[in-house]
Amino acid sequence: MSDDGKRRWKGPGKESKNTSGRQMSERKVIAHRAKNESSKRWIERQLQDPYVRKAKDEGYRARAAYKLLEIDEKMDLLRKGQRVVDLGCAPGGWMQVAVKKGALEVVGIDLLPVEPMEGAHIIEGDVTNPEDVEAMLEGLSGAPDLVLSDMAANTTGHKQTDHLRTVALVEMAVAFAVEHLAPGGSFCSKVFQGGATKEVLETLKAHFKTVKHIKPPSSRAGSPEIFVVAKGFKGR
Repeated sequence: MSDDGKRRWKGPGKESKNTSGRQMSERKVIAHRAKNESSKRWIERQLQDPYVRKAKDEGYRARAAYKLLEIDEKMDLLRKGQRVVDLGCAPGGWMQVAVKKGALEVVGIDLLPVEPMEGAHIIEGDVTNPEDVEAMLEGLSGAPDLVLSDMAANTTGHKQTDHLRTVALVEMAVAFAVEHLAPGGSFCSKVFQGGATKEVLETLKAHFKTVKHIKPPSSRAGSPEIFVVAKGFKGR
């Protein structure tokens, strides 16, 4: 009781505030531990991955190089003298493959910085920015014969949101290919959720002679990724 004999309400009080603070701190600790555990599992997986070791031994910047090599083995995408575009090219493994396969010109673009590579013209920029795209295409003497995309959105943990973001990237890559490819050219892009969406497939089938899905052996069994390959661009 107060001096005037009346009980005064003091709001949530220190106890409630401290309880709330402890709950927030506990959530942060749990999130930090989960992140550390996830990082630990990723490191262990990398150390045990034969493709990671193989990439290091053979000089590729990433294990993803073997995905393109295996796709090419099945689909015959890469040929000498091609002009190749790599969308979302960091860290550069796919461009390395294209250069080693004898591509005439190789260009790439990514939001992340990519170390320079002999035989490749690389732009740090956004594929949705016309100026960045123009700067990238300055590295080609003509229309590209092959458009590659290994782009993937950063995951949020929300399945539907992640799916929509990934679909948007695939649609972006398809639109780029349709706008820029030379007649007879090819397109290869990472997709998820069992394959390209109905709308993407319809667009590809309208502009290419053949459209197929493939999951290369080096793509981890637990990964939902799969690739769509379209060949024989009919022209605009």
